[in-house]
Amino acid sequence: MESKKIDQWIKIGIGVLMGVLAWVIISTLQEPKIVEGSEAPKFAVKADNGATLTPTDFGGKLLLLNFWASWCAPCVEEAPSLNQLSEKFKPAGLVVLGVSIDRKESQYAAFLKRFPPGFAMFRDPQQDLSYRYGTYQVPESYLIDRSGKVVLKVIGAPEKGWMDPDVVSTIQRLM
Repeated sequence: MESKKIDQWIKIGIGVLMGVLAWVIISTLQEPKIVEGSEAPKFAVKADNGATLTPTDFGGKLLLLNFWASWCAPCVEEAPSLNQLSEKFKPAGLVVLGVSIDRKESQYAAFLKRFPPGFAMFRDPQQDLSYRYGTYQVPESYLIDRSGKVVLKVIGAPEKGWMDPDVVSTIQRLM
């Protein structure tokens, strides 16, 4: 009788442990998903110019975080208009940070030579930062306001480019 109770408690304990283990596994496998209204994940990256950049380094400015790759056709298409946007709004306080997920540094360098950026760049070959944002396709961009909230998430390149009047007016409104 006593051994049946012990066996029963062991089975219950094992069942509880299995349930906890399953919960831990499932919760760690879920991909992060940053959407409009989310708090932007914190980060610190070393840009190509040698500067370490964090959101606080932007001094409360509006940040456009753009994930891209050299082999991505829409990324190639959006590069000139992203440069135009940066040029237009940099004096007003927009910071654009390009994050390449290129694994090969040579492809990254060739892209930058072809489309010299007018803003800070960072190469994330292990996709650590893009994973924290839940970005698995490129281009994908996040407009982050002064308080660190994502106010706009753009999956793919904007249809009419970054100088689209709707995009421009959104940025002007947030400045």
